[in-house]
Amino acid sequence: MIQIDMKSRTPIYEQLINRIKLLMAQEVLQPGDQLPSVRVLAGELTVNPNTIQKAYRALESEGYVYSLPGKGSFVNDMKETINNDKIAQLKTELIRIFTELSLLNVSKAELIEWMDAVENLNAKESGDTNENHN
Repeated sequence: MIQIDMKSRTPIYEQLINRIKLLMAQEVLQPGDQLPSVRVLAGELTVNPNTIQKAYRALESEGYVYSLPGKGSFVNDMKETINNDKIAQLKTELIRIFTELSLLNVSKAELIEWMDAVENLNAKESGDTNENHN
């Protein structure tokens, strides 16, 4: 279920974070679902347990998961409050990025191309062969 690309330039912990968020967005991981333990996932992926722990801590600090001592990490219900806060935070970040890209003469058409590429990549990762999501 959780896969990483050892050849990628993206750090492993970031790949884990992104993959778990994607699985949540696709509703593969539901609120209350338990994530694999740090030890089990580290063994499956053959990575250092500290890397898994770093990803889980980041997801927890962002509100995507919660931990219960002695029980493990669980998918949080990302409805309303957390979702709205995260959207507002990302919107602010996007405005800053778009402003900087505008100063670098990046066109709106290029931005749309990039968004389409991300959408296609997400569809490919999820196994969705239908590239028209509208």
